Formats: sequence, C-alpha cells, structure tokens
Amino acid sequence: MTTNRLEAFSDGVLAIVITIMVLEMQVPEGSSWSHLKPVLPKFTSYVLSFMYVGIYWNNHHHLFQAIQKVNGKVLWANLFLLFTLSLLPFTTAWMGENHFEKNPVILYGLNLLLCAIAFLILEKTSTSSDGRSSVISSALESNRKEIISIVLYLIGVITAIFYPIIGLIFFVIVAIVWLIPDKRIENKLKN
Repeated sequence: MTTNRLEAFSDGVLAIVITIMVLEMQVPEGSSWSHLKPVLPKFTSYVLSFMYVGIYWNNHHHLFQAIQKVNGKVLWANLFLLFTLSLLPFTTAWMGENHFEKNPVILYGLNLLLCAIAFLILEKTSTSSDGRSSVISSALESNRKEIISIVLYLIGVITAIFYPIIGLIFFVIVAIVWLIPDKRIENKLKN
C-alpha cells in the first residue's frame, strides 16, 4: 500500500485540529488595546500549539517521503498520533482559559508527551515496515532528539506541579529544538 491516502487523511485531520484551536479564541468585546489583555494567555497557548502541530506536520511529511510501503501497524500508529494531536485543542484551550495554572499546564504537558511517544511509535513501525536496509531505517538509526524531547517533557510536567510557568518553558524549549529542521531523512534521500 502506498502512503498517499494516509498522508491526505493526516493532512486533513491536522487542518481540522488547527481550525478548532483558532475557533476556541473568542473576540473580546471592545475595541481598545486593553481589551486584548485577557485574550493574551489564550493567544499564547494557541501560538505554541500551532507551532507544535506545524512541527508534527512537517516531520510527518518528511517521514512519509521516505517510507516505501504502509501496513496495518503503520496505519494504527498513525491513527494513534492523530488521536493525541486531536486532544491539543482541548488542552490548549483549558491552559489558556486558566492563565497557565498548574493542572492545565500539567495536562498540556502530558498531551505533548503522549504526542511525542506516538510519533516515536510511528517512526518505529514505519522503519519496521520498510525493513532494516531501507532509507527510513538508516535515516532514523539514532533517535536521540526524540528521546531528549520525551525527557524534557517529563521534566516539564514534573516541574509544572510546583512551578507551572517553568514547566511550560520546558515545552517551549522542545518546540524550539524541533523548529530547527531535522535533516536526517532529507540527507538520506539526497544520497
């Protein structure tokens, strides 16, 4: 089975996730700049989550550029990733609505951790599907960046129990790390 349908379906789900997130932001009543102040936590949450959805979309695209075939395990792993990403509108809205209080930040971090684990599972099932000698397997031999991200999410969640904003900073750091394009797959495809 080729990857075209899976990619198209995933693109559609991610577009809906972004749409739902932006629809969660309510327009303030009033036209002065001061009326925007109550919306800033929601907007900040939205920007962070939009970056994350963009990062996952980008990495998903690169992953499926290198995969030659898709089996049932890859389909289920992809659905698991999409499920975890579909929870972002809820956790984003709750965190923004409650101005980065402890429990919403913890839940948001757990959501991000679950997304990272789901993507790692998708990578592993994809490399398994294509075989050890495939382009994707050799490109993803090292998953150091993924493991570091999971560790930072765990540290962020634990830190958020005591200092929610510092926990949130860990989540921002992971996003910044992934904003730098991951060249492993691109480099292998060029060779």
